[in-house]
Amino acid sequence: MEFEEATIRHAMTERRFSTQRGDRCIPGVLWSPLTPAEGPLVLLGHGGSGSVDDEHVVAAARHLVREADATCVAIDGPIHGRRREGRSDDPSLVLLEFSALWSSDQAMTDEMVADWRYVLDGLLRDTNLGSSGIGYWGLSMGTLLGLPLVASDSRIDACVLGLAGAVGPTRTVLNSAAADCSVPTFFLMKWDDELFSRESCFELFGLLGTFDKQLHASPGRHSEVGPEVFSLSLRFLMSRLARASAP
Repeated sequence: MEFEEATIRHAMTERRFSTQRGDRCIPGVLWSPLTPAEGPLVLLGHGGSGSVDDEHVVAAARHLVREADATCVAIDGPIHGRRREGRSDDPSLVLLEFSALWSSDQAMTDEMVADWRYVLDGLLRDTNLGSSGIGYWGLSMGTLLGLPLVASDSRIDACVLGLAGAVGPTRTVLNSAAADCSVPTFFLMKWDDELFSRESCFELFGLLGTFDKQLHASPGRHSEVGPEVFSLSLRFLMSRLARASAP
């Protein structure tokens, strides 16, 4: 993994990186405490039309670094962020292109899962991260691409998912992954979500194979995740990771 020079942002050490998996360049960012970290490693998946610099992603990293002494990592999704290679980063255009890719590229989910696992392999090989548990937090597109990762990688101990339902071009993949998900899961949904119906969210939550799962529904549209719900999701993740790493 090739890291850029570290910077200090929001009282965290931030290091942007890129790594090569075959012909795929994987760009990302690593956030860590200013002093050597002893907490968990948390993978952060951003939403559609965004990037590793999404407000919610950076806020989650800041909270986890401060409250749990965690190290957090995010990578840009397909055709997002630094993967756009100079194309416009207008959110509407990015979302449109992602929707087209979601419908046409049957390998998209598998490739992103492989990207995540490749980054995780590199971090665990080159550092002592992961000894205090590994978590995943990702909403919307972060669930569409993250749930299959959580279900397939036994190193992940707990997760936060949501703002997604059992619908769309990868519905079969999501449903299968949900059934295979065996780790503690906090699932967030918006009651007035204009992108994923309540029924599709209930269905996906119901399919989750884990016995330790919580559903939190709150009023509002798709992107209206308030600070209280946001904090609840992070507290759940921290508590389950602490439990997983306890002697």
